Amino acid sequence: MKSVQWRAVRRVLAGAVALGLSAGLVAACASANAEAGQAGQAGQAATAPQAERAPATILPRLDLQPAAGTTDVHPLGAVRASATAGTLQDVALTDSDGEALPGTYSADRAQWTATAPLAYRETYTWSGAMVAPGGAVTPLAGSFTTVAPSRLVRASTNIGDGATVGIAAPIVVRFDRDLSDEAKAEVERGLRVTTSTPVEGAWAWLPDDARGSRVHWRPKEYWPVGTQVSMVAPLYGKDLGSAGYGSADLTTHFTIGRSQIVRADEDSHRIVVVRDGQQVMDLPASYGLESDPRRVTRSGIHIVMAKSEKVLMSNPDYGYVNMPEYWAVRISNNGEFIHANPASQSAQGRRNVSHGCINLSLANARAYFETAMYGDPVEVTGSSVPLSARDGDIYDWAVPWDEWKAMSKLSI
Repeated sequence: MKSVQWRAVRRVLAGAVALGLSAGLVAACASANAEAGQAGQAGQAATAPQAERAPATILPRLDLQPAAGTTDVHPLGAVRASATAGTLQDVALTDSDGEALPGTYSADRAQWTATAPLAYRETYTWSGAMVAPGGAVTPLAGSFTTVAPSRLVRASTNIGDGATVGIAAPIVVRFDRDLSDEAKAEVERGLRVTTSTPVEGAWAWLPDDARGSRVHWRPKEYWPVGTQVSMVAPLYGKDLGSAGYGSADLTTHFTIGRSQIVRADEDSHRIVVVRDGQQVMDLPASYGLESDPRRVTRSGIHIVMAKSEKVLMSNPDYGYVNMPEYWAVRISNNGEFIHANPASQSAQGRRNVSHGCINLSLANARAYFETAMYGDPVEVTGSSVPLSARDGDIYDWAVPWDEWKAMSKLSI
């Protein structure tokens, strides 16, 4: 009996265990189904979790730009060393004299970048190292060479750094070679004039002469008094075609001084000097003889170009060579000055008898001379011959504004 009863008990217990396991499975399914339902309500089907992927291995790599062995590298091209999955140390790029080009590292020291342009006709050599995360060291090595121009184009400007000039002063950039129209356009695209107060102005290419090409910038109207002006001509590294490559950048910073305008009316036989809106001089003068076209003082806006206490003047056609004249202020390159001439003093204030200059007495010429500044306008009126390109380097204000703007190579 005991044996039969024990078997019955075991069957009951087994059924209970089976029921318990089944209930547990039902509960688990219910829980899973509830979570799936919640996921479905969130708009996303529940999926079985996936095994985590192992991160991709990034292999250390070193890149040099320019790469070792590169030739004819442009001096303004990008110069850098870059490390992938590594850091840089002791990077140097040295020229043939052993001088290192300046450069900076990125914050993570994964990149070094040169901060100065390369030189022409130079060989540069890389040195330093890349250190991989595991400590492996890869040296920076190899050399490259830069372009070697057969010709260089040099430029200069007429206004020195720190100068103070008059209100009509143009900015002149002169090149020592003739530039093609394409090269002029390339140069002009980089030219910049910045001012402390808004000033409308434009670049214009005047005709090439024996010294080379030239470009002038002038304001539409006279400069505002006190304006701070900066000019930048980024020329280094520019390929200017058959003329060659730009030799160096050109910059200047200057100040516009007080306003001084000379009003020179031939018919009045006088000059009037107006400073900052106030008349400060009214002087008897003699202008060029109108009956001889070669002696006429040109009408139009000249500027003060230079001055000297003594100038030797020559005009063999009229019988004088190396004649000393004093307190001479040049206003054009065709021989026009405002200067002292005691020989014409009896005509000053009454008749025009000079060979094109504006003659004053010694005392008056000196008094004016001491106030004159490069770039001051001299407004000549009343004569029969206008100032033009035939009269030298600077005739900028004789060109109407619309024509001036059309002389830009960027307008074609």
